[in-house]
Amino acid sequence: MFGLSVAEFEDLSLKFFLTGLIAYMFFIIWSLARESRAGKFGTAVLFGVLGLGMFGFMAKEVIAKVLGVD
Repeated sequence: MFGLSVAEFEDLSLKFFLTGLIAYMFFIIWSLARESRAGKFGTAVLFGVLGLGMFGFMAKEVIAKVLGVD
C-alpha cells in the first residue's frame, strides 16, 4: 500500500494513531481537571500522575533506540 511493505505500513500507522491517542488522553486529563475545578496544583498533579504512564510508554521507545534493540 502506497509503496510500503505491510510491516512498514503497520509501524507508520501505529506511530501516527498512537500519537493521536496520547493527544486525546491529554485532552481527557485536561477536561477532567477543568470539570473537577482542580486548580493549578491539582491540574499539575493530574497531568503528572496520569501522564506518567504515557511518558513511560514513550520513554520505552527512546530507550530501545538508544540501546539498539528494535
